[in-house]
Amino acid sequence: MGPKFAVDFLAAGARSRPDAIGLDDGERTWTYREFDARVARAAGGLRALGITDDVVALVSETTAPAVVAVHAALRAGAVLAPLSPRLTVDELRDALDVLAPGLVLVGPDAWQRVVEAGVRPARVDAIEDWLSRAPAGRVTSGPERPPLPKGSRVVIWTSGTGGRSRGVALTLANLEANIRAAAARLALGPRDRWLATLELGHIGGLMLVLRAAATSASLVVQGRFLAEKAAALIACRSITHASLVPTMLQQLIEATGNGPTQGLGCLLVGGAACPRGLIEKALGAGMPLALSYGMTETTSQATTAPPALVREKPGTVGAPLQGLDVRVAKSGEVKVRGSTVAAGYVGAELSLLDSDGWLATGDLGEMDGDGHLWVSGRVCDRIVTGGVNVDPAEVEGVLLRHHGVFDVAVVGLPDDLWGEVVAAAIVRAAGEDPSPAELGSLARACLATAKVPRRWLFLVQIPRNANGKIDRDAVRLGFPTP
Repeated sequence: MGPKFAVDFLAAGARSRPDAIGLDDGERTWTYREFDARVARAAGGLRALGITDDVVALVSETTAPAVVAVHAALRAGAVLAPLSPRLTVDELRDALDVLAPGLVLVGPDAWQRVVEAGVRPARVDAIEDWLSRAPAGRVTSGPERPPLPKGSRVVIWTSGTGGRSRGVALTLANLEANIRAAAARLALGPRDRWLATLELGHIGGLMLVLRAAATSASLVVQGRFLAEKAAALIACRSITHASLVPTMLQQLIEATGNGPTQGLGCLLVGGAACPRGLIEKALGAGMPLALSYGMTETTSQATTAPPALVREKPGTVGAPLQGLDVRVAKSGEVKVRGSTVAAGYVGAELSLLDSDGWLATGDLGEMDGDGHLWVSGRVCDRIVTGGVNVDPAEVEGVLLRHHGVFDVAVVGLPDDLWGEVVAAAIVRAAGEDPSPAELGSLARACLATAKVPRRWLFLVQIPRNANGKIDRDAVRLGFPTP
């Protein structure tokens, strides 16, 4: 069993490492003693304003004041609801109408959009000054908030991998279980220096912040992810750990130019399937990849392959974390249950668990003989052509074997005869020029006829969302009408 983390994630570091660096924003640093004092002032201010069991919405890049706000809201007893600073006005309005927060803390980049969404925001960079300010930021209109699942401490607003946006409610037990299990799997500890790369509205970004504090590590924050800044920090050995989605990993590889990465201990990659070509490129550059699989509903990681396993078996996302059971149903769908599975949804009449108590993830995969999970795609992405089921990831995996293919996305296109036909969008590797005939020949040698792409498109890059997942609707729109 790992260490038991208290409600206050900063407590251990403030006690055991008061003079160690807890927070670093690139301009100044705060020891754990100073960091804890900032959070104490902000939490006290929130309590003085009566913001205790309210929802506190936070719309900000990952800055030092925003990190203080995260810890202060949890310490004050509020329910924290971090929202992406890149949501549109309509998206913000929808989220805030459902969450009905008592306080909305906003960074400068999102200020105007939050105002246009009909809310009185308060500056996140003034959070420690609440005691000398008039109350601000309460929502002035909107429907009554639906009841939160019992024990909710965090609500992450997400659309998952498709469908209407909703909140995912996480309990303190969920947060602690994920931190404990991830720390054990990746041997995390107080010598780590984490670069906060993901936004707080992303479950991976929030858990990075909480995990760093709970393991008494140092947290480096620089706002929105910039690959050049990250590469510079890595080059001077100022960073040991970071969480990335695949698109960030690609940018980081380009920014480092295969430069030295000896100071790195772990690059935790998740949020979307990592293309095989990108994995090989990162490993070739000496990067210590840890591939993970999870989602907001599992409080981030459900399985994780540490760097040694990724080097041995590139592409696997590893075994389930402590406290979780992961199985693959007869249909091929991955299912999860255990200590990190969320308490429920907010703002949507959806059941989180199936009739047998499992979270049906909507992902397809298989377990190998060692109990390591390999994720192959999404149930909703499955193509049916002439009555044959085709999983895009299987076709993508074959095409990625070609040395001339850097990235690929496979989709189904409507067809009067077959219902759908398989189509492949290809990003060529640098200096390579594979033809459709050449790629088709490879596909025919490895796949059943129905799975061989009938249409081809060559792109500069594959459209992906902010988490690095393929935007298959955008890919389909790129194919010319026959």
